[in-house]
Amino acid sequence: MLNDKEILETIKMIQEQNLDVRTITMGISLIDCMDTDIDKSCEKVYNKIYTYAKDLVKTGEAISKKYGIPIINKRVSVTPISMLLGVSGGDPIKYAKTLDKVAKDIGINFIGGYSALVQKGFAPGDRELIESIPEALAQTERVCSSVNIGSTRAGINLDAVKIMGQKVRMAAELTKDNNCMGASKLVVFCNAVEDNPFMAGAFHGVGEADCVINVGVSGPGVVRAAIKKAPKDASIAEIADIIKRTAFKVTRMGQLVGVEASRMLNKPFGIVDLSLAPTPAVGDSVAHILEEIGLEQCGSTGTTACLAMLNDAVKKGGVMASSRVGGLSGAFIPVSEDAGMIAAAEAGSLSIEKLEAMTAVCSVGLDMIIIPGDTTAEVISGIIADEAAIGMINSKTTAVRVIPAIGKKDGESLNFGGLLGYGPIMKVSKLKPNVFINRGGQIPAPINSLKN
Repeated sequence: MLNDKEILETIKMIQEQNLDVRTITMGISLIDCMDTDIDKSCEKVYNKIYTYAKDLVKTGEAISKKYGIPIINKRVSVTPISMLLGVSGGDPIKYAKTLDKVAKDIGINFIGGYSALVQKGFAPGDRELIESIPEALAQTERVCSSVNIGSTRAGINLDAVKIMGQKVRMAAELTKDNNCMGASKLVVFCNAVEDNPFMAGAFHGVGEADCVINVGVSGPGVVRAAIKKAPKDASIAEIADIIKRTAFKVTRMGQLVGVEASRMLNKPFGIVDLSLAPTPAVGDSVAHILEEIGLEQCGSTGTTACLAMLNDAVKKGGVMASSRVGGLSGAFIPVSEDAGMIAAAEAGSLSIEKLEAMTAVCSVGLDMIIIPGDTTAEVISGIIADEAAIGMINSKTTAVRVIPAIGKKDGESLNFGGLLGYGPIMKVSKLKPNVFINRGGQIPAPINSLKN
């Protein structure tokens, strides 16, 4: 039970420090919706999602009103659609439009799972779905897509890396009149997790239950405010303890919301993802946490070390507050969604190379980075391969969500609006990795994968 002091402290966190539940995400298995007739399969998909999730938005709003906790997004994640396509065949865009329609009809913000898992090769339906991704994202509003191209156990599917470089660029080109929005809804993973509630990479893994409720919390402003109260001569160990205690409080709120949503919807509670997910709002920045710890600006020397400590302390504090911590759980560094990251990139303190180094120690990867519109598909594939290698070797989830700003060059900016924010177009090396990317095949799994 919370005492009066803790209740007042939580209210202050919400009102002054941007504490929120970023998402309630219902994960739904579509395994029983498979059919050799794609139209019948789509009908089953719509009916199941609608039946399970029709009260999700209403429930989130009721919990928010009851406890005074902002719940920003209500979302659904589903079984990777490539699996259904492998059975039904046909035009995969039909599935995308079905997902988009049911998302609109139940009023959720996004639906994730227009996905394929190809880390070790292509199964039936995988190639067809991947080929359709740019068109699917251009023709829908709320559908998000992801492809897992590598893992520590399987290595990296270089053929998939090559294709995804092309698809990222094509997704941007097909939506160039809408700020290249298609690419912002497409994530390329290594070591993707099955219970991630955050978009655009959420899907409902085949090892999950038929339906679960996952919650993603976020409180960069709360963590920064707690550190700000500490003396400037406090040791880094003391700072880590402050972060742990703060993460504990934030996670307890997520646990409360998850349990309540589970009870009201009569669906099992899955996990709390305790990621620090920033927004462009003032006071809601991971970069500003790092600067509060003691950096002149995010991107300076010492940034990676500070971020590693922050990420670890958040996890340690969170696992003490809930036995159901999962998902990605760490500090996100999406450039366009973080006011401090935007400022650092605009000032030239933060480069894509420094961001790549930072992704070795945090969640999740090169996220929401706007790159010049003339960046070639092969260069994008090289970015994907580099990030996947970090994930593969370090046994962690990494991802790439870059947006080629078609018709724009580095130094200009692109504005998405809302939670996706805006950002400067970051300079990318134009040196060609073409021969490497075109070799194809499978990058072997590292020796540290043999742990049995």
